[in-house]
Amino acid sequence: MMAAALLSGCTVGPSFTPPAAPSSSAYTPVAPPAEIPATASTPGEMLAMGAELPARWWTQFGDPALNRLVDIALAANTDVAIADANLRQARAQAAAAAGSRLPEADIGYQASRTRASESLSDPLSEPGVFLYGLHTTTLNISYPLDLFGGTRRRIESARATADATAFRLEAARAAVAANTVLAAIEEAALREKIAATEASIKASREVLALLRVQQDAGAIGKADVAAQVAALAQAEGTLPALVKALGHQRSALSILLGREPAEPLPATLDLDTLALPATLPVSLPSTLVRQRPDVRAAEASLHAASADVGVAIAARLPSISLSASAGGQATRFGDMFKGGNPFWSLIGGITQPLFHGGALRQQQKAAEAALDGAKAQYRAAVLGAFGDVADALTALHADAAALAAAEKADGAAAENLGYLEYQLRLGQVGTLALLNATATRSQTAIALVDARAARFSDVAALYLALGGSTQGARQE
Repeated sequence: MMAAALLSGCTVGPSFTPPAAPSSSAYTPVAPPAEIPATASTPGEMLAMGAELPARWWTQFGDPALNRLVDIALAANTDVAIADANLRQARAQAAAAAGSRLPEADIGYQASRTRASESLSDPLSEPGVFLYGLHTTTLNISYPLDLFGGTRRRIESARATADATAFRLEAARAAVAANTVLAAIEEAALREKIAATEASIKASREVLALLRVQQDAGAIGKADVAAQVAALAQAEGTLPALVKALGHQRSALSILLGREPAEPLPATLDLDTLALPATLPVSLPSTLVRQRPDVRAAEASLHAASADVGVAIAARLPSISLSASAGGQATRFGDMFKGGNPFWSLIGGITQPLFHGGALRQQQKAAEAALDGAKAQYRAAVLGAFGDVADALTALHADAAALAAAEKADGAAAENLGYLEYQLRLGQVGTLALLNATATRSQTAIALVDARAARFSDVAALYLALGGSTQGARQE
């Protein structure tokens, strides 16, 4: 191995080649329909296979309040700040590693005061002078020859690590943007569910008041009123859980924005102000692996692991170093470079690791195992990316169908409840039928809010699965 490297002058270790693009052209066994059908409250959407992702994808919802929230999050989120600091650190470390290819130079100065023995002759002192000073200035230059490319591989690894860190920053920004959108949608949905629950409670109280009037008139008995009281209490019992969830969601959104939960939210949105994009891009698998930052980070980590194998191999081979020193030495400062006081030396050395208890060989094995692990991590990142897109596409169609069903169910429940309430005022309906209708309408109203929110969340999930580009996001 050493002789071959000497003769060829090449850099030891594997030369990194980016993984081949996936050959698959689909994410699911059966291609989903290109059209997502419209519902009573939402327009239809078209899936555009191979289309380019828009910059600032969240602006496709057409809500300035949402745009503001995402911009604030990208500028102030702590996860983004940590990832940015990690990137600056990695780039500085890569620059420091690159400096190891250049010669190192150091200059030193030393001053001493010596009292020589009177019984011994000191060549540095004048006859009869036993107390003297000594001044020495030295310039040292050293340069390790990178004969087998160990230094080059170390620099390659550091740069690849910096690339991986840069992609992790991009991934953090993409996640923060998507999570902010999802949190804002959920916060709006919770407010709508609270409003729907409060409306149901108000209607139940009105029904209870009407039933008590009928009880006083002897038209119904205590059991009918008691049943409505129980139904009202049950409806009121669902409200605290929603209020608690809203508080938790607002705290989570505040943290995403880099703010304390005690601070008011800078903006909120309503589901009614959001618009579904008319066209949704779906990147090809070969494009996806180049635009998903987590996949690119895994590829860069694979590159670094490949270079680390070369570093470990080079550590087992001879190393050659060159050094030179020059300076001057005299008993007086001004005489250091006069006469015969200057000095210099040139040194060349070669070192061959002989016995390290097997440590160097095991370090190479460890680097090779790390490379195998990095390959598996890259494959896992690719599979995870494909799975995310497949899940997002499935959710888009399934939740569109669920929204259509929820709209029909809520419309029918509202119509039925209105009819029964009218009959109640005429004294022509039983309490049980009214209770069932009221409970059903409350459930369908909540389900409709969830279904509407899911449609918007599915779009955000698709953009995140496709890479969630934040290029062009405003910096504050």
